[in-house]
Amino acid sequence: MGATMTRLFRSVAWREDPLRLLARIPNSLYSAWVRATYPFASIGRDVEIHFTWDFRRYLAHRVKLGNSVFIGKDVVFGVCCPPEEKGEPMIVIEDGCDILRRTQISARNCVHIERDVIVSASVLIMDHNHAYEDVTIPIKKQGITEGGTIRIEQGCWIGHGAAIVCNQGELVLGRNSVVAANALVTKSFPPYSVIVGNPARLGKKFDPVKGFWVSASGRPVDRESAEHERVGELLPDPREVTNG
Repeated sequence: MGATMTRLFRSVAWREDPLRLLARIPNSLYSAWVRATYPFASIGRDVEIHFTWDFRRYLAHRVKLGNSVFIGKDVVFGVCCPPEEKGEPMIVIEDGCDILRRTQISARNCVHIERDVIVSASVLIMDHNHAYEDVTIPIKKQGITEGGTIRIEQGCWIGHGAAIVCNQGELVLGRNSVVAANALVTKSFPPYSVIVGNPARLGKKFDPVKGFWVSASGRPVDRESAEHERVGELLPDPREVTNG
């Protein structure tokens, strides 16, 4: 609780409106209560949890939280397993992640969010789906699918209203990728990607070899990068110059 209040005092928010300090007191008290009473697989330092967080304490042994994790208003965690079942953590959130308001994370197998990821408001992250194939039975009575696993690598930003759903296998979002607002992601993407659309597609990505952003087809996405590539194509191959 002390670390949470220290961060607030260092911000400008309370200086603009000192009464905002009062609004943070319930969160600080609730965060301390959760730390003391929820049997997490592990929980790090300086974790701040809004008091409206929706999660069942008897499933906390399947959740692992790192240091300096923020869980915002009306966030929902779901773990699909019997309360008495033991095993590895099914929701893993590493150091420095921000899970913003109204986000829902639901795991049947494993949702792993690596460090320094921003999950914007109203995001859905789910490693399974509802079964619906039997048209003679109401969908709510068909249960959920076996699903797969989701790993969001370090430094990613998941935009407002995006949905990341894995029906099977492993879905991996490479490090420092951006998922645009309202995108529907059902497959993996490489590091440094900008992912857009429904269904999601690769808008552009950073090529670390070339040192600039390229489209899905590999062509430069701006004039400066295109000129850089054109000059590179006109220069002779160093190996040919050396051999000559």
